[in-house]
Amino acid sequence: MQSSMRGNLGFGLGLRVEHYQQVLGERPAVDWFEVISENYMVDGGKPLHYLYKIREHYPLVMHGVSMSIGSTQPLNIEYLQQLKALINRVEPEWISDHLCWTGVHGRNLHDLMPLPYTEETVRHVAGRVRQVQDYLGRQMLLENVSSYVSYQASEMTEWEFLAAVVEQADCMILLDVNNIYVSSHNHEFNPLDFLAGVPVNRVQQFHLAGHSYNGELIIDTHDHDVADPVWELYRQAVKRFGNVATMIERDDNIPPLEELIEELEIARQIAGDVREAAA
Repeated sequence: MQSSMRGNLGFGLGLRVEHYQQVLGERPAVDWFEVISENYMVDGGKPLHYLYKIREHYPLVMHGVSMSIGSTQPLNIEYLQQLKALINRVEPEWISDHLCWTGVHGRNLHDLMPLPYTEETVRHVAGRVRQVQDYLGRQMLLENVSSYVSYQASEMTEWEFLAAVVEQADCMILLDVNNIYVSSHNHEFNPLDFLAGVPVNRVQQFHLAGHSYNGELIIDTHDHDVADPVWELYRQAVKRFGNVATMIERDDNIPPLEELIEELEIARQIAGDVREAAA
């Protein structure tokens, strides 16, 4: 099985339709792009055309939203076949999906549903991850999701659950810093405890994103700039995990590419400050 460890790619953005032409025409100062796998799991058309063109100039990673690795339903073989075909065409640096379930009885809920944090669930999910990795012939990354409900059956913290799954599955982590902050507010835990409980040698990528606050819950909406508390948590993450590939997600209220690049420079600056202070 091919290891996903390929070093730190630097600082990237999520590739969005609104920016295709500008990326190709101007070659902006972005180190790499992350693409949503499902948007390109097709036989042809403009999305694939632009993807191939951009791939000629930038490293790409593939990020999925529909694997439903935590489901009790059988793995979707048709989905995995399409995913593997796209991997073979794009040759991404690595692939990722979410530590969650996304549907039941063949219906996709179009949401990332949390799991009960139990030993039984650890074994179940780790076994499914190993099956997927064997089929794809490569390691994958699992991302922690934001959550708004919890299960009475849970026996451990979310970070203990995440650490146990990736160790048993021998996979890597896509650590979403915004999701940690969102869940820490909603479930009233210290986000630094989450960082401290995650194995350093398993973290390969960071996600940063904006969120919305409805007066009670914080919602992971990806439609705002990264909030100041998330930037501070990112600083602490860099201190613990070191130089890790970092990217900003923006899925709604998408600004001009120049604004996203300016925001990405904040991440560069924070990581540089941490390195300089540690030298």
